[in-house]
Amino acid sequence: MKKIQMVDLQSQYYKIKADVDNAVQNVMNTAAFINGPEVKSFQSELEQYLDVKHVIPCANGTDALQIALMALGLEEGDEVITADFTFAATVEVIHLLKLKAVLTDVDYDTFTISPEAIRRAITPKTKVIIPVHLFGQCAPMEEILKIAAEHNLHVIEDNAQAIGADYTFSDGTVKKSGTMGIIGTTSFFPSKNLGCYGDGGALFTNDDDVAHRLRGIVNHGMYERYYHDEIGVNSRLDSVQATVLRRKLPLLDSYNEARRKAADFYDEAFSSQENLLIPARSEYSSHVFHQYTLRVLNGKRNELQQFLADKEIPAMIYYPVALRKQKAYYQESNADDFQNTDKLLDEVISLPMHTELDDEQLSYISEAVLEFMNL
Repeated sequence: MKKIQMVDLQSQYYKIKADVDNAVQNVMNTAAFINGPEVKSFQSELEQYLDVKHVIPCANGTDALQIALMALGLEEGDEVITADFTFAATVEVIHLLKLKAVLTDVDYDTFTISPEAIRRAITPKTKVIIPVHLFGQCAPMEEILKIAAEHNLHVIEDNAQAIGADYTFSDGTVKKSGTMGIIGTTSFFPSKNLGCYGDGGALFTNDDDVAHRLRGIVNHGMYERYYHDEIGVNSRLDSVQATVLRRKLPLLDSYNEARRKAADFYDEAFSSQENLLIPARSEYSSHVFHQYTLRVLNGKRNELQQFLADKEIPAMIYYPVALRKQKAYYQESNADDFQNTDKLLDEVISLPMHTELDDEQLSYISEAVLEFMNL
């Protein structure tokens, strides 16, 4: 059996090696390393895939979040509501811009931000909501957008983990994740569902004025060369990464389908195990399974992780510490307001999930988990 990895990027690369190698060599031959034709082509192709008017590539997903906030004309101390249960980048950029992060609880089943918690967190200083489409499934965007409209708030979607997911509104309208708020952001970190071979990111918007501002901010605040109209940053997707992403974008739906197939295998194996909860699949969002995350109900999550490690099965705990309790972002809180987050911190464990998992590996992983649970 092939060695089990959390993400098998090598095997995925070998399947497209010739195409990628030739395309990268062409970038080398043309020496169009920055803002070359590959970047422009990828931008256009991603716009078509997402059915969004504007894609603005940038250097990474964290930059994308920061640039999105910079484009909204916020002032120091303005409040940004986001989830307590997610990766730190979402909160990191809020602090860097001297805004105030207001952290809220998540839904226990979907792991995504709770609309009820959002409503409780809104104050006169609230300006932005950042829902995170965690582990591959959209947050409840219809309700979030309704709340935002009621209070005249901006919505920035953190779509680093769910690119390719579809959201279905109650009227039957279907939108791609990241295209519903004023701005969507994503990461092309290698392990993402659409990943490059280095760092990369992008912003999405249907607003022409916002798109114009984003394009200036990513390029030192320039809208005309050497004329700096505002404070910007230097954040660009390079041509090598763009050419890799161009070769992988047409495969994204098949990649996500491979992840769903692996998730279906896990679901069937674990669905009758009383001390395990399989990932919930919401009615409104497809799931692209950036992670396959179980909840272990018998208090033995850490022991399960070690048991799997002894069998050379990697398993990760995303995320072991709430953001509100991190030293860098610490804030006083009432535990009653974070009951779901605090339960998840002790229960979640993510199994290997990627496009190259085969039935032999999936059987070995599943049997090991069940062996432990039945001890």
